[in-house]
Amino acid sequence: VQLQASGGGLVQAGDSLRLSCAASGFNLDNYVIGWFRQAPGKEREGVSDISTSARSTYYADSVKGRCTISSDNAKNTVYLQMNSLKPEDTAVYYCAAVSLDRAWTIFNLATIDYWGKGTQVTVSS
Repeated sequence: VQLQASGGGLVQAGDSLRLSCAASGFNLDNYVIGWFRQAPGKEREGVSDISTSARSTYYADSVKGRCTISSDNAKNTVYLQMNSLKPEDTAVYYCAAVSLDRAWTIFNLATIDYWGKGTQVTVSS
């Protein structure tokens, strides 16, 4: 079982990035996939999540209106399209999975089933 996050980079304020989270070893329909971020000196926080089976999504207030989470089940991949990036979006972004039967706990870091390695997003002003 593996989650692989990619797509980060160094961009300017106002630019866009699309992060990818490729899952292997499990079916996306059986899990909720979440995107998290951790800025230097700050706690890891939930940004967005998606349940492909329930076709539901969630966005934290900090990214609502600027980000879109989506999935391609054929590729077993979840995407996070981030637009109008701000310097405060600078962080390491992680994707994670929690079993569908505990979907409501997705942003409880202690209950995550699988973590992917992070991808750095740096937004310059």
